[in-house]
Amino acid sequence: MKRREFLVAAALLPAASVLNAAPSSAAAAGGLSLQGAINRAGRQRMLSQRCAKGWRMLVDGVLPEKAKSILDGSIRLFDQQLVDLRALLPNDEIRSAHQLLESEWGRYRSLLTDIRADAKLVWGGSEATLSAAHKLTLAYERTSGTPAGRLVNLAGRQRMLSQRMAKAYLFRQAGVNPEPAREMLDTAMKEFSKALDELKTAPQNTAQIKSELALVDQQWFFFQNSLSQRAADDMKRAAASVATTSERILEEMDSVVALYEKL
Repeated sequence: MKRREFLVAAALLPAASVLNAAPSSAAAAGGLSLQGAINRAGRQRMLSQRCAKGWRMLVDGVLPEKAKSILDGSIRLFDQQLVDLRALLPNDEIRSAHQLLESEWGRYRSLLTDIRADAKLVWGGSEATLSAAHKLTLAYERTSGTPAGRLVNLAGRQRMLSQRMAKAYLFRQAGVNPEPAREMLDTAMKEFSKALDELKTAPQNTAQIKSELALVDQQWFFFQNSLSQRAADDMKRAAASVATTSERILEEMDSVVALYEKL
């Protein structure tokens, strides 16, 4: 099974990120497609949750060096993609959704830079930013109007769910919004499993996509095992396991999204 290192920090990966990071604004302006925009807007959904996960890890002292890399790299990539998406705002719906995302991100970003911030405000900021990013992603999908666009969105949502599950686990473990976090985790696990089944049966799947989805299936098995550690004696070790497996499944799902984008 592949064990590629996952997006340590966007600034440290100038050539090519394993997350297929968005191109510079100049490159985007030269030819960002609607499928590419769906991918990037969908990745903003994921980053909204990954930022909260990284922040919680940092506050709780869970793999602190990795946590800082996750948080710093996610913030940097979110900033970059917001700029890149400005290159493709073809209608009023998309322009309005992009403006909303910029506004929500500005408020959320200021919280993420302070480990002393109120955890409930960080939780709320991650939810508001996720909602805005989802609206932008759907606006791009509607404008695209193709089956491939829907698959990019669906697979992209799996990336978000991988981070949402980890966020919910860590916040619940820390005693922050424990009941909403429990419900969020249970719901996200069901949604991920259902969508994975749908992706595996998509008629557009190529042999390479089927192979990548098989790897996702394997990682999903390990991730579920980590998430089931709800009464572990060593809670920090359990949190580290969730954080690590969520990164691995995110990496595999990002490869799937890239393949759907090429369709």
